[in-house]
Amino acid sequence: MKDNIHKSKSYQFALQIIGVCRKLQDQKEFILSKKLLRSATSVGANVREANIAHSKADFIYKLSISIKECDESRYWLELLKDSLYIEQKVFENLHSESLQIHRLLTKIILSTKKNMKN
Repeated sequence: MKDNIHKSKSYQFALQIIGVCRKLQDQKEFILSKKLLRSATSVGANVREANIAHSKADFIYKLSISIKECDESRYWLELLKDSLYIEQKVFENLHSESLQIHRLLTKIILSTKKNMKN
């Protein structure tokens, strides 16, 4: 069975965040790392739920939650960068990944809404 790009990208994003959070916890930074870990892993969890949605509306709703979690993840990443817990390069990579996921999910939602009207 072929994997969906949004499913694989959100999963890879979560794996990258797990690695960053491990390093943060080694630095004794627990609060922000836990918040980032929760929001970033929630992106993929909601994508998975969307893929088994009971309706198109449920599908859109779950992907919308994923978008919100992407935004929240970027917030925590910005705080970690500005507080010097993560390097600029790490931030740029993860920030870029979350933006790509956000755009991809937005396109999927818009396409689904368009198909619902037809």
